[in-house]
Amino acid sequence: MTLTADVHSVLLTDFAWPDDSVERQIIESAGFKLVSGPAKPSSAEEIEALVKQHQPSAILTCWAPVSAQAIAASEQLQIVARLGVGLDNIAVDAATQRGLWVTNVPDYCVEEVSDHAVGFAIAWTRGLVRFDRDVKNGSWNPASAKLRRLRNLTCGIVGYGRIGRRTAQKLSAFNTRVLAYDPYPPKEESQVEFVTLDKLLSQSDIVIVHAPLMEGTHHLINRSNLATVKHGALLINVSRGGVVDTDALIEALQSGRLDGVGLDVLESEPEVPAALLDHPGVMLTPHVAFSSDASLLELRRRASEEVVRVLKGEAPEQARNKPNA
Repeated sequence: MTLTADVHSVLLTDFAWPDDSVERQIIESAGFKLVSGPAKPSSAEEIEALVKQHQPSAILTCWAPVSAQAIAASEQLQIVARLGVGLDNIAVDAATQRGLWVTNVPDYCVEEVSDHAVGFAIAWTRGLVRFDRDVKNGSWNPASAKLRRLRNLTCGIVGYGRIGRRTAQKLSAFNTRVLAYDPYPPKEESQVEFVTLDKLLSQSDIVIVHAPLMEGTHHLINRSNLATVKHGALLINVSRGGVVDTDALIEALQSGRLDGVGLDVLESEPEVPAALLDHPGVMLTPHVAFSSDASLLELRRRASEEVVRVLKGEAPEQARNKPNA
């Protein structure tokens, strides 16, 4: 394909998969140019330099920070498209003030993340991770089992959006009691009981965090309310690391207030605190709850198609701001 000097370019800041083939095929088939940064997320300053150098009309970003300075660095910029759900790595207000679209793909991994949450719950009730470690370390001790019947437990879901609702549906197959907390609960909902956050924490054997990270949810789960958690509970976080205060979480584990945690996300990722690595009740995965062969293909395709729409003068399908309001 021959590119003219004034063709739109798209900067792919980073990507959590082997290559940029899907993004490149969609962007270049539409007549635009794709410029790929390094696969591993760069710093805010490095992203700002890339934007200044390439003057893109669009930015596709996975984990890399797209700051207000980066948004101001290209006069051609029209859209910042997130390869994911959360927008905490994008300066949305700065984009809106400049009249730029910000988009995401809000529902590509509903099945995967809810599966991951329920998987952590089952692994804990049945001791799957702990016994796997024990047997591989030479211990065969079935008499040590302190397992639980999931049907007899209460599960609390913090954040009742698309993924929270799907998690509740899956838990209903086990006939568990399901509580939910959300500042904006749906008007009609029969499969869960809506309660305050304090009541949810004090009554739940399993607490599943599905809340997005924003100013009002940073350390939503903190030292104060962890002190009210039902003794011996499991806490699962498959949302964002910053929603849970890591230091307070470690204290709750060490005191026995929490029997275990299932964490796909951390405040400090990819660094893992030694106290979490050393605790036998901790289950860790490296921020992969969103991932499957199907979800990644859908994510990459839909995010790239949003860019193409905007660069062709159309409105995006999943706008997360109102730049022309």
